[in-house]
Amino acid sequence: MKPKILVIDDEATIRDSLSEALLAAGYEVATAESGEEALAKLHGEEFALVVSDLKLPGVSGLDVLNALRNQGNQVPVIMMTAYGDVDTAVSAMRGGAYDFIPKPFKLGTIKKQVRAALRATTASVRVDAEPEAEPIEVAAPPERKNDGQYIRMIRSCPGLVRVAEMLEKIGSSRSGNDTSILIQGESGTGKEIIARAVHEVSAGSQDRFMEINCAAVPETLLESELFGHEKGAFTDAKNRKEGLFELAGRGSIFLDEIGEMGILLQSRLLRVLENRRFRRVGGKDDLDVRARVVAATNQRLAESIVAGTFRNDLYYRLQVLEIHVPPLRERPQDLEVLINSFLRDFNQQLGLSCAPVDQALLEALQKYPWPGNVRELKNLLKRIMILEEPSRLDPGHFPPFVMDGRNPRSGSRQQELGRATGLVPLSEVERLHILYTLEMTENNKSKAARILGISRQTLREKLRQYEESTDGETDLKSDAARS
Repeated sequence: MKPKILVIDDEATIRDSLSEALLAAGYEVATAESGEEALAKLHGEEFALVVSDLKLPGVSGLDVLNALRNQGNQVPVIMMTAYGDVDTAVSAMRGGAYDFIPKPFKLGTIKKQVRAALRATTASVRVDAEPEAEPIEVAAPPERKNDGQYIRMIRSCPGLVRVAEMLEKIGSSRSGNDTSILIQGESGTGKEIIARAVHEVSAGSQDRFMEINCAAVPETLLESELFGHEKGAFTDAKNRKEGLFELAGRGSIFLDEIGEMGILLQSRLLRVLENRRFRRVGGKDDLDVRARVVAATNQRLAESIVAGTFRNDLYYRLQVLEIHVPPLRERPQDLEVLINSFLRDFNQQLGLSCAPVDQALLEALQKYPWPGNVRELKNLLKRIMILEEPSRLDPGHFPPFVMDGRNPRSGSRQQELGRATGLVPLSEVERLHILYTLEMTENNKSKAARILGISRQTLREKLRQYEESTDGETDLKSDAARS
């Protein structure tokens, strides 16, 4: 049976060209020109893959992705966007996208990513498949046996010695699952890996590791996801549903982006942690909490407490044990372990045989500050493996700013822009932003114009005005020097 792919884009040209290319490659294809139409099709049909534009009128590509994940639909999603910066990629990947590709793209590139996504999904289904139970009540399959891969990775990273020591203490402690853990660190530092390692060393490691991103689920749904609900508890509650606290058993519940949780739900979570009991939404019976709660955030919760967006009593309840994950720029010695680990995973997923990173390339990569941390590294390697299918990594596979050791988000133009946000004319802020965008796109005017949302002609006219202004300033300075 041919894999069925849904292509979502409001531009007919892109929809048609992608459909033709994927049909020619042997796939079955359906299209949608809006997020609303896509959600309707996804509700009534099953798809093996979704390829969606990120920026759609009305319901965006991210809205479609979030709706799928909230419904428990794990179909892989490849995001397309003209806004090809790190932050957009992180937003899409954080929301659960399989991969991210900037426009304009080559059809061959999309086809490679489609093949890789379908191959990885097929492999995952083959590994995780469980015998189907009788259709009385659907239960989640048990988590695979804990093999300690995450704690092994952390122990092998020289820059995570303190984290490894903390995990050893957690593993040897007799406090049990009553002890909550708070993991703090910048976005992309690998807080989920630490959380999974906590699960591996915990007494309930053979039970499930259940995770949820508090920022990706609306608060009205988050309570039901955590605690479950009874049939008829609200309009769409057609059946009783078990929440994460129930499904985890004696395992672990990972609350990522805990700083994004609404203040009212924080109150209920605090009571649950203190009493170790909860009720399903609309329920009457109390149920015991047996799982360990692990929370993570990239926010400074102390500042959130002052701002009134986070409860100080919940903060102190969560931080019984606190783990700080240093950013990747502070532990470049970990790059070799991380790169080779990711290469092994991608080799297995994609059927490739890329060799471990060599020392010369490793030393060059250690000079780059990795502003997106481990997530940036992993996504960059994934893109290289999918598009290039290399037998060995070389400098030509990486963007020039990486090999130059230059952070594209902290250039001189950006610093000037930061200084220009005081009491200065709006035109000056606009000028600095345009020049900074050009610098980040390596003077690619077409790409810069797309990112800025203006025509190439308008961009050229702006640059001409800036050149005339600069020439005038130079002449004045020269005249003053001569006088």
